[in-house]
Parts: sequence; C-alpha cells; structure tokens
Amino acid sequence: MDIADHIRTIPDFPKPGILFYDISTLLAHPQAWRHTVDLLAVAIRQHEPDMLAGIESRGFLVAAPLALQLGCGFMMLRKEGKLPGDTVSYTYDLEYGSDTMEMQADAVQEGQKVVILDDLLATGGTAGGALRLLRDSGADVRAAAFIIELDGLGGRDHLDVPITSLLQFEA
Repeated sequence: MDIADHIRTIPDFPKPGILFYDISTLLAHPQAWRHTVDLLAVAIRQHEPDMLAGIESRGFLVAAPLALQLGCGFMMLRKEGKLPGDTVSYTYDLEYGSDTMEMQADAVQEGQKVVILDDLLATGGTAGGALRLLRDSGADVRAAAFIIELDGLGGRDHLDVPITSLLQFEA
C-alpha cells in the first residue's frame, strides 16, 4: 500500500505560497492508517524507547497509537501554557520569530529512552526545539520519526539523531 495516495495537498494553506500536506485523509482510511503505524513501529522498535514524545498537535495522533503498539509511554510536547501542573520549557528560533515548547516537569525521567514523533519535518525548528527540551530534561533521545519530510528545507540539520520519514516530498 502506498500511503502517499492517502495524503491530500492543499495549496495556499495556511498562507499563500505554502502547499500543506494534510494527513486527515490518511487518518480517515483505516487500512492506510494501520499500515502507517505498522511502518513506524518497525522503524522505531529498534531504538527500544521507554517513551514516545508527540509534538503538538498532529504528533499526538502519530505517537499515541504507536506507543500502545510498542508498549511504551506517551508524552505531549505542547505550546506554552497548555499543560497543567509544573512544566519545563524551551524557547527556540523559527524561520520568522521564535516559539516556546513545554512539557510536564515529571514527564521524563533521567536517562529514559525517548523517540520524538510528528507528522511532518520541514525546517526542523520545532523538532530541534523538542530535542533540546527533552535533552535538557535528562532524556536520552534516541531518534525522531515523521510521516512526511519536505526535502530541501534543511530540517535534518537541526537533529543529530537517526531520522525516519516514511515519505519525502520536494519543498
């Protein structure tokens, strides 16, 4: 099964000149979604994660079912002010400005093996911020995985861990 057949593209979203890769059509097709989770499980299992870290918000959709399949924990990396309780944060640069990502202070234990998940890797700013936040919190970040990677935007340059992407599209 070619999961690319189940990814819809939407031109000029969220702003003119951007081609948005929409995974909602993939999520709506149970066989294609199951195949996607299975492919990611094969790639991630070798890293023996204790925890999967999903990046808000589509990364949650990827990481949660995968954590169940792999028998490991799931944690959320969210925008500032969205998580209850004590949090730790990391502010990172984006192409035009900066953003802050948070996680609950007790979400990861020192030395815990973590894999980062999101639906798409583009410039790598957000994934790189997730990597720093987790490492600063004591995690042993083993890898990062994405359904889609946009080639030519330098996303891999922000990550010094093994990267899995199921689909590559030219940016």
